[in-house]
Amino acid sequence: MSFGSHKNRKLEIAAVLLTAAGKFIFMDWLKWKLLFIIVSTLGWAAYVYLRNKKEPGILAHWGFRLDNFTKVLRMVLPFGILAVISFFVTGYFLGTINMTWHIIPILLFYPIWGVIQQFLVIGLMAGNLQDLPHQNLSKPTIIILTALLFGLVHYPYYWLMVGTFVLALFYGFIYLKERNVYVMGLFHGWLGGLFFYTVVNRDPFAEVFGKLFP
Repeated sequence: MSFGSHKNRKLEIAAVLLTAAGKFIFMDWLKWKLLFIIVSTLGWAAYVYLRNKKEPGILAHWGFRLDNFTKVLRMVLPFGILAVISFFVTGYFLGTINMTWHIIPILLFYPIWGVIQQFLVIGLMAGNLQDLPHQNLSKPTIIILTALLFGLVHYPYYWLMVGTFVLALFYGFIYLKERNVYVMGLFHGWLGGLFFYTVVNRDPFAEVFGKLFP
């Protein structure tokens, strides 16, 4: 079943790119990280709600579904375990492991932001590029383009750019085969949180909530 028009898919892609540009302006330049996350989450959540009211069934098409959760989990879990092991090994040799209690709220709540990111970058970008009629892009090309975007969004943190590029390559392959943003968002949050505190030596909790919880 096809959802949305050709024009609507292009507008969604443009909106995702605009959100990515907003990240550089509001999170990186103005340092309004929490505000940007809240506004982006609420804005896209409202869009998802309205589209679902207009086109019932689109949630499952986008990947907001549980019927294939276990199947996708089995596909992603080995990658996740290897990633966590590599984080701690890399962090040990770099001397960048910095585990604090701050990681607990990050692991609890970052998956929510992870689901939003996966919906935008993997779901709307890769999914719409695949669904666009008369497009000549192969699946590998769509996956690579999506991964490049996901990596570039994390500029100028080069470790994050590399890590998110590799993650998006794997996620793009999984998504175009079995659409499920819940599993990918969950692992995005957990892997991303651990990556910050083991390899990157950054504290995203302090960066986002530092003024509220000094």
